[in-house]
Amino acid sequence: MHDHQAEVQYMTDLKEGAPEMVSAFFAFDKAVFDKNTGNLDLATRELIAVGVAVTTQCAYCIEDHAKRAITAGATRTDVAEAVMVATALRAGGGVTHGWKAMMSIAERD
Repeated sequence: MHDHQAEVQYMTDLKEGAPEMVSAFFAFDKAVFDKNTGNLDLATRELIAVGVAVTTQCAYCIEDHAKRAITAGATRTDVAEAVMVATALRAGGGVTHGWKAMMSIAERD
């Protein structure tokens, strides 16, 4: 498991190694989560972020975006539902990729 507080110090190394790219990333992230940007309200965008974070299994992102979703007006139930939607899609991917296993067996017959 990662220790965010201990590891965040290495952001300086990342910034020094690729300053333009890191700046572009943070500008992009800021635009995506600007409450005055786009048609989706900020709570919805944060709930999408929670779902994606669950599927990518980024502990930092899960914690950050769950808190930000609540701050943006989502409820605990909204966060729970976003988690379960992401979980269903992740599990569904396992099932559909399982078809490949079954297909490979069928091709041997």
